[in-house]
Amino acid sequence: MTIITPPNILSTVSRTPAGLLSNREKDTLIERAFTGLYRWYTARSQETRNWNADKSFDWRNLNQDLPKEVVTVVQGFFAVEQYAPDYTSNLLNLVRASHGRSHFQMRWGSEEEKHADAWENAVLFSRKRTPDWIREYKERLKSVQWELPFPDAIHNLVYTVFQERATQLNYLNLMKIAQGKSDKPHLQGFQDPVLAKVAQTIAIDEAAHYNFFLEGVRLYLYYYPQRTLEAIRNVIGQFSMPAVNLVPDWDHFFETVYRAGIYGPRDFSRDVMQVAFRNLGIESRKKLEEGIKLTREVPTFDGDDKVPTIIWDTFDYGSISGDVKRLHAKIQQYEREVGLSELDPTEFVLNLEVPGEADRTE
Repeated sequence: MTIITPPNILSTVSRTPAGLLSNREKDTLIERAFTGLYRWYTARSQETRNWNADKSFDWRNLNQDLPKEVVTVVQGFFAVEQYAPDYTSNLLNLVRASHGRSHFQMRWGSEEEKHADAWENAVLFSRKRTPDWIREYKERLKSVQWELPFPDAIHNLVYTVFQERATQLNYLNLMKIAQGKSDKPHLQGFQDPVLAKVAQTIAIDEAAHYNFFLEGVRLYLYYYPQRTLEAIRNVIGQFSMPAVNLVPDWDHFFETVYRAGIYGPRDFSRDVMQVAFRNLGIESRKKLEEGIKLTREVPTFDGDDKVPTIIWDTFDYGSISGDVKRLHAKIQQYEREVGLSELDPTEFVLNLEVPGEADRTE
């Protein structure tokens, strides 16, 4: 990573980089925050979302007359979640040097494993697929392996923000159908409280995952805005849901999901991309593209090299700064509760490369 310095700060800081954070210092601060966030997340998930795929739902009372479209959707969700071992192991290997991210990835994998088991139970107890069919289908799914969509950690971190939000939206919209709230003629009159509870429970997990990854991207936006904005631009330019090239009959599954009003291109633009952009302080995709294109280069402190600058109106840096400070306040409160603050407290350090950051108030 290169030092990112906006041109209008060059005259307000020392001519030596001593007053600025080095890349190593930034990476250390990001890693420390991830560790604190992981500890907070684990405690909260154990307290509020400790459910069991077999015992938390009344499977015997699952509707045995599910519409064929709902069966197709549930089967597709089951298929996508079957790659949880690949998602977990590949991402874990990518971030294994980071305690906070690697340990969270194991926690995330244990929660995704529950999702896979719950959707498998939904397929089984629907009685629309036999146990032998399910076993053979799983073997077919596992005969191919999911690979990371991007080669580096920052792009995959950004990808998971959009992917988790999209997955949450899929499950929430299935929940509405199972609650009898569909506005599609071919699904009106259908209702299943058991399936609604399953979809809602898993959607809550996905919301928690989204928020963890969102906090991570905010950390990178705060300390490495240029690189992170470019990663966001790259990810949304080629985004697709996981396992799209692995699940058999994906086109039929996606068409069914779209016709059921669960998820489609418009939903991605309105309820995934725009929601994530708002949470990341980005006004729009157009503004993001324009800001990156207008990025210029300015001389370094020594004057013998050039570094890229940020067009600071590309996104709301003040909003990101406030979010990162609130994240640290949450971590610090947790550390005080359990005693970690007495031995190894997480500290927030200003990024002085940002214009006016040193003057910002809480």
